[in-house]
Amino acid sequence: MNSIAIYPGSFDPPTNGHIDLVLRSSRLFEKVVVAILRNTTKKCLLSVEERVQLLKECTKDIPNVEVDAFDGLLVDYARVRGAKHIVRGIRALTDFEYEFQIALLNRRLASDIETIFFMPKEEHVYLSSKLVREVALLGGNLDNFVPKPVSLYLDKKIKDFLRFYDTEG
Repeated sequence: MNSIAIYPGSFDPPTNGHIDLVLRSSRLFEKVVVAILRNTTKKCLLSVEERVQLLKECTKDIPNVEVDAFDGLLVDYARVRGAKHIVRGIRALTDFEYEFQIALLNRRLASDIETIFFMPKEEHVYLSSKLVREVALLGGNLDNFVPKPVSLYLDKKIKDFLRFYDTEG
């Protein structure tokens, strides 16, 4: 039985909710590939390379987890990686509607690949990368929302940006 799962996303930035889902998935599958989509149309706070490095740091103690980036269709990437499962998190009804559509589309494109949905732990239900970006850009404390390496990195990145902006403005 194939037991490779792909956990795709933008992870901009990685949150405690993402890491919780990675950890929980790693207990069910022989291998979990955290896969960052290279989306050139989406404006991101962190580069793909930064996100890969941060996710590698945050998952380094989970031996069956790998971090990668990909282009193109998710199901094509899953086939290349030999995965038969896609892992997705659903926080609220709005997530479900979107994820349900994507899962059905992926099933139509690749009927041999199953999408598995995880509900978050209660403390992560409200958490999204978008909200974390807003808190970070407004100078808020991120310690309860993201892993320590992400918090430290974002703090430095934003301070460097503001220092640059102050000298340019």
